[in-house]
Amino acid sequence: MLTCPICQGALQSVDNGVACPADHRFDRARQGYLNLLPVQHKNSRAPGDNQAMVEARRRFLDAGHYAPLAARLAQLAAERQPRRWLDIGCGEGYYSTRIAQALPAAEGYALDISREAVKRACKRAPQVEWLVASMARIPLADTSCDLLASVFSPLDWQEARRLLPPGGGLLRMGPTREHLLELRQRLYDEVRDYDDEKHLSLIPQGMHLAHSETLSYELRLDDAQARADLLAMTPHGWRASAERRAAVIDSPLSVRVAIRYDWIQRD
Repeated sequence: MLTCPICQGALQSVDNGVACPADHRFDRARQGYLNLLPVQHKNSRAPGDNQAMVEARRRFLDAGHYAPLAARLAQLAAERQPRRWLDIGCGEGYYSTRIAQALPAAEGYALDISREAVKRACKRAPQVEWLVASMARIPLADTSCDLLASVFSPLDWQEARRLLPPGGGLLRMGPTREHLLELRQRLYDEVRDYDDEKHLSLIPQGMHLAHSETLSYELRLDDAQARADLLAMTPHGWRASAERRAAVIDSPLSVRVAIRYDWIQRD
């Protein structure tokens, strides 16, 4: 199932880690994850989200602000009844854990390029195989996953197609143009619009959109820490000016959460 990120050979358990026939070895960290991101595949010394971003997202999600989103994601995953699933760009594991709870009999994998995120994810669901790895070189075998999840994450579409057998699919969860609109209006003089369906043009040959739906609700954030965490876990935390960010943190905020779910199936 797992493949070597260097030579693509099959990985087998050895001692406290895994190894391929070419004897490329990867140790399991004391927290439980496997680091399958060789140094030559890193774009920086510590790629992915840093500790501050991970902790902000953990606090915000654990407070339940996005619980309806996670619940619907888990329901949609359970309806597909996959034997094996993978969460691509799992972060600190909030959504992966909900999927694992909804699919207790399935074999679950989750990966992120951020070691800080995966270290925290391990504590949430030890039954999941947590990986530090690149989504551009996913260390899993061809056609090995019946369901892929991509939540607020970039995606390598060709890798997704490679991992799916016929009938398998990608469950993508991403923002619509209405998502956090009130926050963006506070942060910027001009709010850029975008096309909710732009990603559909990226679907590769051999895959098609089979289902789409949107979930939206009003979210009121009276707590300053929650508002600060929301900023820190989005690109707005560094795009907007310091003055505008401070103004958002200083006063209560009501925003619309509006998320689109797409099931994109392999032919």
